[in-house]
Amino acid sequence: MKLSTTIIAGAAALGLAACGGGSSYSSARAVPATPVLFATGPIYSACRSGGRDQASRARCGCVQAVANQSLSSSDQSRGAGFFSNPQQAQEVRVSDRASDERFWRRWKDYSDSAARQCT
Repeated sequence: MKLSTTIIAGAAALGLAACGGGSSYSSARAVPATPVLFATGPIYSACRSGGRDQASRARCGCVQAVANQSLSSSDQSRGAGFFSNPQQAQEVRVSDRASDERFWRRWKDYSDSAARQCT
């Protein structure tokens, strides 16, 4: 919801800027070319509490926003546990259970996407 609102607001601002209006343009008010991804939720909280140096507010917020786009809330809750217990992720990854294999494919696709969008 927030991302679509940001995109709509950005498009409106660009449309208004294209209308002219003299030389009162200020780059300080410019809309970024690419919207900044940010959200809070279970992945964000786990990321921030993990104690890693690279777990900035912006990066964890981006990782959560990507999770919101690609994972169900139950997948997010399950995956959030991996931040505090990496062994749990390994157990799911090597599990023979079909449900674990399906979850791991979703988690892997999500993590690949987050790595591309949030670095």
